[in-house]
Amino acid sequence: MSSLLFLCPTITFLFFILLPPTSSLNSVSGPTKHRHEVIIAHHGAVATDDRRCSRIGMKVLREGGHAIDASVAAALCLGVVSPASSGIGGGAFMLLRLASGKAQAFDMRETAPLQASENMYAANATLKKEGALSIAVPGEIAGLHKAWKQHGRLPWKRLVRPAERLAHLGFKISPYLHMQMVKTKSEILQEKGLRGIFTSNGSLLQLGDICHNKKLAQTLRTISKFGPVAFYNGSIGFNLVSDVQKVGGILTMKDLQRYRVKLKEPISANILGLKILGMPPPSGGPPVILMLNILAQYAIPSGVSGSLGIHREIEALKHVFALKMNLGDPDYVDVSKVISDMLSPKFAKELKKTIYDNMTFDAGHYGGRWNQIHDHGTSHISIIDRERNAISMTSTVNSYFGSRILSPSTGILLNNEMDDFSIPMNVSAALPPPAPSNFIKPGKRPLSSMAPTIVLKNEQLKAVVGASGGGMIIAGTAEILLNHFARGMDPFSSVMAPRVYHQLIPNVVYYENWTTVSGDHFEVPADIRAALQKKGHVLESLAGGTICQFIVQDVRTSTSENGGAGTLVAVSDPRKGGLPAGF
Repeated sequence: MSSLLFLCPTITFLFFILLPPTSSLNSVSGPTKHRHEVIIAHHGAVATDDRRCSRIGMKVLREGGHAIDASVAAALCLGVVSPASSGIGGGAFMLLRLASGKAQAFDMRETAPLQASENMYAANATLKKEGALSIAVPGEIAGLHKAWKQHGRLPWKRLVRPAERLAHLGFKISPYLHMQMVKTKSEILQEKGLRGIFTSNGSLLQLGDICHNKKLAQTLRTISKFGPVAFYNGSIGFNLVSDVQKVGGILTMKDLQRYRVKLKEPISANILGLKILGMPPPSGGPPVILMLNILAQYAIPSGVSGSLGIHREIEALKHVFALKMNLGDPDYVDVSKVISDMLSPKFAKELKKTIYDNMTFDAGHYGGRWNQIHDHGTSHISIIDRERNAISMTSTVNSYFGSRILSPSTGILLNNEMDDFSIPMNVSAALPPPAPSNFIKPGKRPLSSMAPTIVLKNEQLKAVVGASGGGMIIAGTAEILLNHFARGMDPFSSVMAPRVYHQLIPNVVYYENWTTVSGDHFEVPADIRAALQKKGHVLESLAGGTICQFIVQDVRTSTSENGGAGTLVAVSDPRKGGLPAGF
């Protein structure tokens, strides 16, 4: 059992790790009852970054709503109460697997404005990260409405109303949002729109204070009546474009009118006796599958346990990030060969041959030709409804508070998604050049690490998982799946286990060492760190990481009470303070 001890963040959780390795629900139903971050449900469950949004989604399911209905209500809620991470001024990837077996991928990723160009930041690369020129065309409202039109059961107005009420009546500032506000204090104080929402008498609102966004409430009310046309070809859009152009942006009504949601086939791979469904590019779905494919080449569970297992994880991640930068928007670059390789067990077996158990290497060993982009914050939703339709959806505005611009006439906080593109620039001899496949083109979608994932076993729904946390999402999502399906840990312990991250450049292992807003301390133990350092890894502690939402179905527990469906265990990651809801 010592091989699993590194996964225990504090003595509080030692009991779960010392249980016999099993994926059975019995291992969580007793000892984790006192933790509100894990629930057991029979009919439906929603796991989000915020308890209020989980409950809003759950109420939709109780009323007979489809998982899509719940995703609309929960996502719009998150855009109000967690505006630093998501919202209708950003975009998302949604993976849907219907109870019938059909699966769909909704790409509502932001796009580059029509006036954008490859060299638009040549004079000042910082304009790519923040401000009016960092704003890409938002896609979330278009995507949510398209999914609802196909599968929704409850009225659109009913789904938008909870978010509208929160924006109008106000909501308490959560510990995590307050932390994000403090880290972005100077930008909030400088920008008129943000200042009007998040300050009072010249000072930041405090933890627990009531925050209002009445302009956003009006916007949501209009969207509830008229749908996305008001946003993409109506009064909201006209006001939004006017606000952006006043501060030097290039967003136009033509950009909004031309925006299209891409409905795609999910990618899939058979790994560890499971069928893994993921988002196609430009998402992080293929890299997650590559990482799992590499690690599945080892003996399970022994080959992925203990310090050696962590070393192998890190080495696999380095290969993953070396290849990731060959991806891009498939409407603009041919990525078919890269995808084929990433989904191939044979290709993974060849990469495994270059992983040495006694040492690590410089970045060049892993064959990476291009410099990395470092994408930022996000929010994730996992949902399973009564019929076992399942949704995994990750949304984003990119950095904390996106572009740091809030449209004063609409209340919409705008993304800085242009920062996820690579740009031509002079680089030092120590760094590889930027990736041409991710260069800016008008209408193009930037590369992302977001990786909503659905797991099947024998074509039956087994799990829904995803993570927020920018470039660390790939590692976080894969580690949850490895913890549960390879190491045999229960769902709660799979989420609680401290994580390690690597993005090839810089050649540094980041390991969790922080006390979160929930009061839990996460830290990879000293003996594991020492073993990694002995192999040549450079380690750096990280007071942050991915935030995961995980729902597992155990079909062995089906009863007449839930119509023959399995029991659901839903876990919201305490690192952000979120809680699941179910019935």
